[in-house]
Amino acid sequence: MEKKNTWETYDEAMAAKVDSFCDGYRNFLDKGKTERECIDEIVNTIEDAGYISMEQAIKNGKQLVEGDKVYQVWMNKSIAMYRIGKEHLATGMNILGAHIDSPRLDVKQNPLYEDGGFAYLDTHYYGGVKKYQWVTIPLALHGVMVKKDGSTVIVNIGEEEDDPVFFISDLLIHLSQEQLQLKAGEVIPGEALDIIVGNKPITIKKEDDEEKKEPVKEAVKKGVLDILKEMYEVEEEDFLSAELEVVPAGKAREAGFDRSIILAYGQDDRVCAYTSMRAMLDVETTDRTLCCILVDKEEIGSVGATGMQSRFFENSLAELMNLTGEYSELNMRRCLSKSCMLSSDVSSAFDPSFANCFDKKNVANLGGGMVFNKFTGSRGKGGSNDANAEYLGHLRDIFAKESINFQTAELGRVDLGGGGTIAYILALYGMNVIDSGVAVMNMHAPWEATSKADVYETYRGYMAFVKNAKEI
Repeated sequence: MEKKNTWETYDEAMAAKVDSFCDGYRNFLDKGKTERECIDEIVNTIEDAGYISMEQAIKNGKQLVEGDKVYQVWMNKSIAMYRIGKEHLATGMNILGAHIDSPRLDVKQNPLYEDGGFAYLDTHYYGGVKKYQWVTIPLALHGVMVKKDGSTVIVNIGEEEDDPVFFISDLLIHLSQEQLQLKAGEVIPGEALDIIVGNKPITIKKEDDEEKKEPVKEAVKKGVLDILKEMYEVEEEDFLSAELEVVPAGKAREAGFDRSIILAYGQDDRVCAYTSMRAMLDVETTDRTLCCILVDKEEIGSVGATGMQSRFFENSLAELMNLTGEYSELNMRRCLSKSCMLSSDVSSAFDPSFANCFDKKNVANLGGGMVFNKFTGSRGKGGSNDANAEYLGHLRDIFAKESINFQTAELGRVDLGGGGTIAYILALYGMNVIDSGVAVMNMHAPWEATSKADVYETYRGYMAFVKNAKEI
């Protein structure tokens, strides 16, 4: 089957809309380089659009009715958004779900040390990364440090032009003969991914002689601690209750002479989070209640209190149904089983430089439009949701009527690899779920690439879905 290039379906007016939409998307990426930052940006955006917190609605005893918009945040890392429709919740919802965590380096709890005249922060990589991609590039530090008194210090260093950045060293080419004989996965061990944060020792002058300087043990480390004390009023032990993430420094950029590509950190899966959120904001009132759930921990198995495997979504839905006067265990189960969902996650884009890793007939192309993955998983579809044919037929009908350009794909050649999403978790409720999203080149690398046209077409596809999907 022949695939259309989405750019060829656009006129000048539509192309201008694409650029405008993607300007907003790049701004979102710049402001949300961690889960917490994403949540802050999302909450600010949706509150401006009239959403209120679930907690506020509960406190005020508000009875939710058609058109009401509420959200609930969990542990500052996951969020569920709802827009109440005309029909009862027990008839099901239309759900968009994505994740907002991305591969990165996490700072350990006892991280700061000195060696060879350098101060380092010890890290542990998060998610699937090629470790060698993280050396010698400018890095930024984002996150929070929570003191014993409960106060939170927000850390964001490396993004402004006058900020310092950090880096991980690599062996110079002149001495790397042995290193280059290693397999790619062994070239940079995980314990070598420690970031250099200083090189200047602190000095203490004697009161009676300003020319003489007393040597200080671990003087470079102490110098860094002095700076942290001055900037943030934190002590070394405050690292014990900190969540600090090391990410590539720099803003999302347009790429190519034609500016058709976005090059940025964290597009897996914030590209689907942003397009899902915007679809929720921009759609008119619908028959079915709409839901957008954006979660943490997908890159490490959707585990923990903020991952999709937690009870957060169920608890949030129970509160929602209680506010509409519909709650019962049976009604909640009916709602979940009769819902339709797009599990919005990225797919691998065809890369001609590594063509042998793909099945060209069943691969997503940059510029090919929104992507559907009927199944993900690996080696025999292990860990896959595998959507049913009836649901795919329903979605094809919706997209045809709305003139949405889409493509279907698999994540690489059979037996080579694979991947997973949150789809299989939601499918446990018995609802119809399929993986969908944007094709990405360089997936999980510090800088990932997407097509502007695919980003916009996915937004249009999500709009079409939440307006028109129904139980089949």
